[in-house]
Amino acid sequence: MSTGKGRTTCSYFFPAGDRILYSSTHAYNDSCPPSPDYSMGYVWALYPEYDVFVADRDGGNLVQLTDTWGYDAEATISRDGQKIVFTSLRNGDLDIYTMNADGTDVRQLTDEPGYDGGPFFSYDFTKIVYRAYHPQAAEEREDYLRLLAQNRIRPSKLDIFVMDADGSNKRQLTDNGAANFAPYFFPSGDRVIFASNVHDPGSRNFDLYAINIDGTELERITFHSEFDGFPMFNSDGSKLVWGSNRFNAKPGDTNVFIADWVDDQDR
Repeated sequence: MSTGKGRTTCSYFFPAGDRILYSSTHAYNDSCPPSPDYSMGYVWALYPEYDVFVADRDGGNLVQLTDTWGYDAEATISRDGQKIVFTSLRNGDLDIYTMNADGTDVRQLTDEPGYDGGPFFSYDFTKIVYRAYHPQAAEEREDYLRLLAQNRIRPSKLDIFVMDADGSNKRQLTDNGAANFAPYFFPSGDRVIFASNVHDPGSRNFDLYAINIDGTELERITFHSEFDGFPMFNSDGSKLVWGSNRFNAKPGDTNVFIADWVDDQDR
């Protein structure tokens, strides 16, 4: 689907299934930018060459939506196909933005110092869920800014937030000192599912959790000793799909799993 040039990430289908949304560095360089230096610990690279593109599902009719230096990625689209939400470093910090599906009307939704990213719209596209790291201690702020100057981020502490689709009414759902990421709304919009290592902070053993959008009733969903992450529901909430290291051929291999979802009240 992609051009085969540069580095590509964060692909997502348009609701109709006829087009794809993704980020790529190919507009700046045909070569793939280097992987991050892990000698400083586990970090994510924030390649400033990333821009957001849309294309037909076969890769044709490629259109570049962003053209701003500073990491435009992590883009997803509302289920009515009208609004794209994404993460950008264009203002010198990692914040969440929205734009129309054609790239117009770009609006910044977050401005708290730190990382805000990985956003998804609710099914009725009235809310956005995202992950965030807002360092408070001086040492944490210094580490964040030092890495940011190198286009890096350390994702060892992340919390789940929800806000209205216009950026108002922000509220924090988790505050546990762990790495909570990959949030996604239940179709009903009243809960969020996400991955966390809260049961073993600092480890790579992530499991799936659910929480109400007011931050109450945290529930652990998976209990496997291997990594479980990136959960998403289908349209009617009957199926859950996620990535897992369980049953892998070799350590670190991640495969896709799907399961029936049955709420307690339906059992």
